[in-house]
Amino acid sequence: MGKVTIRKKPISKGRQTLYLDFYPPVQNPDTGKQQRRYYLKIYIYSKPKTELEKEHNRETLSLAEHVRSKRQLDVQNKRFDFLSDAKRNGNFLDFFQELADKRSGTNSYNWKMSVAYFIAFAGEVFPFAYLNETFCEGYSAYLLSSPSVGRAKRKIKTNTAVSYFAKFKTTLKEAYKKGYLPKDLGRIVDGITPIDTHREFLFMDELQNMADAECESKVVKRAGLFSALTGFRFSDIQTLLWSEIRGAKGNYIILYAQEKTAAAEYFPVSDQAVALLGVPGSPNERVFKDLDYNQVDTLLPGWLINAGINRHFTFHGFRHTFATLQIASGTSIYTVSKLLGHKSVKTTEIYARIVDSLKKEATERIRLNSLTLDAMIKKE
Repeated sequence: MGKVTIRKKPISKGRQTLYLDFYPPVQNPDTGKQQRRYYLKIYIYSKPKTELEKEHNRETLSLAEHVRSKRQLDVQNKRFDFLSDAKRNGNFLDFFQELADKRSGTNSYNWKMSVAYFIAFAGEVFPFAYLNETFCEGYSAYLLSSPSVGRAKRKIKTNTAVSYFAKFKTTLKEAYKKGYLPKDLGRIVDGITPIDTHREFLFMDELQNMADAECESKVVKRAGLFSALTGFRFSDIQTLLWSEIRGAKGNYIILYAQEKTAAAEYFPVSDQAVALLGVPGSPNERVFKDLDYNQVDTLLPGWLINAGINRHFTFHGFRHTFATLQIASGTSIYTVSKLLGHKSVKTTEIYARIVDSLKKEATERIRLNSLTLDAMIKKE
């Protein structure tokens, strides 16, 4: 088994630089050559004179020992990525952009903007070696300052900052897995805390009005109602294939991978939801052929007006509708959480709070005349 030892080498001004000595030597992944020394780029005083210099030596040696123990484990596990200058000096932004390019659907836009905001903060060239906890905290603060990027110059809200920083953290975790970072910053750095926002949803009678109302596009109408009956995101509906719909009447399921979480899902759906889809096409054909989000943005307002609904409502509101109506009808919050594909039930709790609020509001609607009530109390 290889051994890693801290060594010292005299340098100028009465100091000693510290390096790690590998025995036997290890192979550098960049050059393919055997390497025995790994300089830590830190130093101690050969003969410390002041208390400050002594304290510097104690802290520096403690840091060196921490690094040595980590490298000892790397050597034992035959992981030598820490020796790669190419990885340490590589451009983090290229790695970030590569992950963003792999995304599709509506989530791809959020990844694209997340990259754009990182560029606005750090520039287009940012080596992996520059990433540390202080930088990450600074970037978090920058996003929370509500900056504006792009032509619209619209300042982002807190929950948008939450989304962009979460994608940054996901990228950090992936970079650590692939050996570009010596520390798992994505796990260490705290995320931005989201704030509760008002979730637009449709009451049951409003959803029925939407089903009865005219919409200029049949595919937009079918997609919206399907989302309300299943809780599917737009991105998952847009990419849904006929081959992913299995089963028969009374026992339909959908097998698919959520676009947002990339998790494989087994999803039971009602006969009514499947009936909305119409006549099945070929296995590799999209169920909602030619569905486009720009079309949804254009036609949804008119459809709402036709249904007698005069308030702001986006396609994602259909997913909120599914969750709220399910909990209101008595479905367990844990079941709803699973159906929505949430990683944590805490994410689903917002819908339970909405339902509790509606119940409280409903009880307040039954009120006696205050004068009559006062008269009754006095008689007693």
